[in-house]
Amino acid sequence: MKERLQKLISGAGIASRRAAEELILAGRVRVNGETAALGMSADLETDTVLVDGVLLRAPEERMYIMLNKPRGYVTTLSDEKGRKTVAGLVQGAGRRLYPVGRLDLNSEGLLIMTDDGEAANALMHPAHEVEKVYVVTVQGRITSKQIAAMEALRAVGGKPISPADIKPLRPDGENSRLRFTIHEGRNRQVRRMCESVGLNVRRLVRVAEGELKLGELPAGKWRELDREELAYVKGLIAEKR
Repeated sequence: MKERLQKLISGAGIASRRAAEELILAGRVRVNGETAALGMSADLETDTVLVDGVLLRAPEERMYIMLNKPRGYVTTLSDEKGRKTVAGLVQGAGRRLYPVGRLDLNSEGLLIMTDDGEAANALMHPAHEVEKVYVVTVQGRITSKQIAAMEALRAVGGKPISPADIKPLRPDGENSRLRFTIHEGRNRQVRRMCESVGLNVRRLVRVAEGELKLGELPAGKWRELDREELAYVKGLIAEKR
C-alpha cells in the first residue's frame, strides 16, 4: 500500500515527519532512481526508496522503553566531551534507541527512548500538550509569593510558556520540595523558573509525562512500556494524523 514518503521515513525510525520533509526538500530521498518531491507516495514492497543512498526498509517491530536517567548523564547518543550518555545505559536493549526530549546533565528521572520517529514526534508535539511533571528540591524555605510569581511567568529564556501548576510538597530536612506540572519542554525551563525567584535547585526529577509514570523504577535502569502505556502512545500518534 502506498503511503506518503515522510510517513514511511518516520515509521522507519529515521526521523520525525517534519525532519523527513526536510530530507525530501533537500533532495536526499530518491524513489525508483528519481529524486523525490514533497507529496510523493511509495510502497516499500514494490518501490525502491533511498535516503542518503541507504535503502529504506519496511519497519520492524518498534521498541519503546522508559529509562530512569541518573544525574551525570547527557541525553545524547554520543558526546564530544567524553561524558557519560544515556545510550550507554540502554545497550542491553539490543538496538539503537533515541531519547524523546531531553533532561540536562544534572537532572534525573523519566526519559522515554524509542526507534519510532512517529511516537517521538507525537509525544513532543505542542498540540498534544503532554503534561510533564517534576519533583524539585530547592535550598531553604519557599514562600507562597515565590510560587505565585513562578506560576505567573509567561516566558522563559525569551520563549513563551503556558502557565505552570506548582504545588508544595513535604519538606526534605532544611530544603523545600515542589511539584511542577508544565506543558512545554523549553531548555532548562523549570530551573530557570526557580532562578527567576532566587531559588537554588538542589535536585530535579521528572516523574511523569502524560500517562507515563516513573514509579519505582531504579535509577539507571530501564523497562519496556507495558500494554496500557503503549496504547497511550499509539493514541497520541492517531490524534496527530
